[in-house]
Amino acid sequence: MIENIILSNGVNIPFVGMGVFKIDCEEQMKEIVKDAIDCGYRLFDTAQMYKNEKSLGTALQAVSINREELFLISKVDNENQWYEQTIKSFDQTLNDLQTDYLDAFLIHWPGQNKERILSTWQALEELYEKGKVRSIGVCNFEISQLEFLLANCRISPMINQIEHTPFLHNQELLAYCRKNNIQVMAWGPLLRGNLEDPKLQKIADKYNCSVAKLLLRWNVQQNIIPIPKSKNKERMQSNIDIFSFSIDEEDMKILNHLNKNQRTSHDPNTFDF
Repeated sequence: MIENIILSNGVNIPFVGMGVFKIDCEEQMKEIVKDAIDCGYRLFDTAQMYKNEKSLGTALQAVSINREELFLISKVDNENQWYEQTIKSFDQTLNDLQTDYLDAFLIHWPGQNKERILSTWQALEELYEKGKVRSIGVCNFEISQLEFLLANCRISPMINQIEHTPFLHNQELLAYCRKNNIQVMAWGPLLRGNLEDPKLQKIADKYNCSVAKLLLRWNVQQNIIPIPKSKNKERMQSNIDIFSFSIDEEDMKILNHLNKNQRTSHDPNTFDF
């Protein structure tokens, strides 16, 4: 059974989620969602940019589960940022997901335009105050961008979804989020499937688990919510079964010191759109 964690506003969120990036086929989405629900997943993470909100909505309607049991996350596309576009795109997201509220809505990318960040955030604050979304947050925000947002917002972000692996591990960013009660979520926690590193395998062997399970447990032990993606039911089950063991402090330190700032996407400090 998946454990929960509590956001700064008191909302419960599952400790492991299912990402649906690059799942475009509606029939495949139905199969994946059904398998994920059977395995115990209740958090589903999508985005306007993924172009699959409608498929996810249809797939969720096809399973026998109450909406209140689910935690649905989406993110405003870069092209839909600014206040008016964000509000309009959010309404479309609700329509596509066939729901009347989201559990979290996030800014997908900060960019370099501070006025745009605040305009988009104002829309998220309004959606939150109207009860259309239970929590709001950001993705890929670094410390300087969080500092700016916190200094200029009425409602603080509750979530920051970042790329987080042993090879991209920013202790200062994690500490800043903890200090400001911002829950960190990890996208791409499984190194986009590149799991052949011998250092990771050596530690995984010690715990008689896969490298994937080791990486997910490493995140959870830091109170970080991982959102792995899998199309295989057996791996889904393995990825969610990470609460029956713990990684020793010594091995946690080894994993934490593997950082080499290895991104698989753009640098949020410099990339704009």
